[in-house]
Amino acid sequence: MKIVFMGTPDFAAHCLQVLLNEGHEVTAVYTQPDKPKGRGGQVQASPVKELALRYGLPVYQPKRIRAKESVEELKKLPADIFVVAAFGQILSQEILDIPRYGCINVHASLLPKYRGAAPIQWAVINGDEYSGVTIQQMNAGVDTGDILYTREYRLKEDETGESLFDALTDLGGEALKEALKLLEQGKLQPAAQDEAQATYAGKLSKEMGLLDFGKSAVELERLVRGLNSWPSTYTFINGKQLKIWKAQALSDVGDVPVQPQERADVMAGTLEETGTNITATPGTVIALDRESFTVACGEGALRILEVQLAGKKRMSVRNFLLGNANAVQVGKKIG
Repeated sequence: MKIVFMGTPDFAAHCLQVLLNEGHEVTAVYTQPDKPKGRGGQVQASPVKELALRYGLPVYQPKRIRAKESVEELKKLPADIFVVAAFGQILSQEILDIPRYGCINVHASLLPKYRGAAPIQWAVINGDEYSGVTIQQMNAGVDTGDILYTREYRLKEDETGESLFDALTDLGGEALKEALKLLEQGKLQPAAQDEAQATYAGKLSKEMGLLDFGKSAVELERLVRGLNSWPSTYTFINGKQLKIWKAQALSDVGDVPVQPQERADVMAGTLEETGTNITATPGTVIALDRESFTVACGEGALRILEVQLAGKKRMSVRNFLLGNANAVQVGKKIG
């Protein structure tokens, strides 16, 4: 098939690579304009642009693809279909109507769940058992078009935003390959989305990563995994930001990892043992061992295992404590 491809990040670059591997004729590639990145502000091309240039494909980077000149440009390109994956701009109905097969989108969720910008991370944050990829026939709405093809993925217990991104990137390429074959054979049956089941996955922000220990440990542990690797979660110790990269949710007193000789002191100082419930002021450090420190939450406690102090490298709590022996103390609050 002759294809105009639209996409920007790594997820989209993998889809483009699949199209090229499958022998489709990609007649043009559209991606977002180059942007400054990193502390130095050096302008960088998107992963899609870098891949397209390696294959000698024509690349277009309009600031606004809905502009008249961009639409007229698209009308001149030979294409049976437009394939879109995390492009970052909304297509007008005029654009959607250009190719013979319309426009299809590779979306990293099982629509209608998690329409929007960050479906991968929200699946982890919300503790979903399943995620997946949807190939949808695009319409003028945001991820509201008919469903053409889906592939499911079961999340692992330790799934992070980063690992789910990798898994769905691979799955997205596979789903796109199969969907295009079925489309050419006339075997795809569009199915309307159930609007009553629709949810929206809003953009992520750095502010989302601030840990509120008044919430349950289960919620916070999911947030730690969901925002790994960006924007990451964090708290404050002695006025310095401490990123939290790995944590474990604890539900009862017996799970709190303290040395036997310390347990009586810790319990007397910060915990009231009522059945198996952990009851302590949220944000209080209730336990400290060689590998971790544990913080009381609104429900349960969060055992911190991997951190990164501002200006330092990511490291285990064991290594962090070796260089910051007095930074964490039982009975004191953090945050």
